[in-house]
Amino acid sequence: MDFSKELITWYRNNKRDLPWRDTNDAYLIWLSEIILQQTRVEQGMPYFYKFSDIFPTVKRFSEASEDQILSLWQGLGYYSRGRNMLKTAKKVMTDFNGVFPTTYIDLITLTGIGEYTAAAISSFSSNEAKAVVDGNVYRLLARYFGISIPINSTAGKKKFQVVANDLLNIKNAGEHNQAMIEFGAIQCKPKKPNCEICPFITSCYAYQHQKINELPVKLNK
Repeated sequence: MDFSKELITWYRNNKRDLPWRDTNDAYLIWLSEIILQQTRVEQGMPYFYKFSDIFPTVKRFSEASEDQILSLWQGLGYYSRGRNMLKTAKKVMTDFNGVFPTTYIDLITLTGIGEYTAAAISSFSSNEAKAVVDGNVYRLLARYFGISIPINSTAGKKKFQVVANDLLNIKNAGEHNQAMIEFGAIQCKPKKPNCEICPFITSCYAYQHQKINELPVKLNK
């Protein structure tokens, strides 16, 4: 079975209608990625609309005051995200001539953008072949391949990244990554996953070995 082909077919038939999926504008994708950090989609959606309406471009964002940004951010928590966004917007204006970067190597230099976010923005905006691995993807990979290495261990993170890289659809990286995340979010859920209508039911290690509730494994605190 072509895993990526099956996954993308599922995605096209089942994906949620989310506004940041209708664009390849790296600035708007950045807005969504930062807002959705530690935040549910339902909670973050109104903030995405608010910020994108008030600041339709990175230039407009860079011209805002910190007080204005934090006022608009109120209710999301983790206010350092808002402060870092303003720093990033200003750096885009000075270091990138006002054009929000789309390559991983440039994105990773911006304040508040780590490996995951840089991979996501570059993949979604310019189809850069970077595998995006978040909690949803960890869960999907752990269950499907039967990976029992703790996901929050150094060895685990390395293993999952290698597996994600191997699965990546190089020609259609952006949609593949979106599909991986969406599948974990609404199909291969943490609790009560929809196994009975899963396209991978016959090849999923966790389902075949009755380990759905045991994978993924996390380190004890």
